[in-house]
Amino acid sequence: MEKQDVAIVLIHEIYGVNEHMKYMTKRLSKLGIDIICPNLLHRETPYKYTEEATAYQNFVQNIGFESGTQQVNQVIAGLKQRYPRVGVVGFSIGATIAWLCSENKMCDFVVGCYGSRIRNHTDIEPMGPTLLLFPNGEKGFDVHTLIQRLKEKEYKNLKIKSFYGGHGFIDSFSPNYHEVYANKALQCIDEFLQNHLSYNF
Repeated sequence: MEKQDVAIVLIHEIYGVNEHMKYMTKRLSKLGIDIICPNLLHRETPYKYTEEATAYQNFVQNIGFESGTQQVNQVIAGLKQRYPRVGVVGFSIGATIAWLCSENKMCDFVVGCYGSRIRNHTDIEPMGPTLLLFPNGEKGFDVHTLIQRLKEKEYKNLKIKSFYGGHGFIDSFSPNYHEVYANKALQCIDEFLQNHLSYNF
């Protein structure tokens, strides 16, 4: 992978561009990929994890998945003028938006981590290589049912991995962080990106 050949749109959670997004930007950049993390909230200061209810209400009332997806697709279209390959990596609501972007032909690959609301959009078939990572437990729904439903679709471009932990287990700044399985999940993401962004394209 050469610099400037590939760009990733990194999509944040309901909290905005926080320390976790800054960390992921630095981490993914080490793979030789340019990272762009748009502020979908258009808010200078991110919400704290203790403000989860307020952050969620703000997202639902002022942004929503439709607008969020439109914003990201616009970013993808702009990047496509400069980069041969553009992909999306998202966390939580960002993962659901990434999944919604997966049917965009300009989006070359997708990684989504614990995108709970993907359960409302299982009929979307990814156009390019797509990796979804889930914890083995979620408070609001049965994650195993969602995984099974997606596997039954037999989407040729979709790969699914499940790890021990709860929502946010990859985020070292989150109270739900699980170091062992976070490292395994991050390694899985690295391998996926390296495999699908090689010179074989």
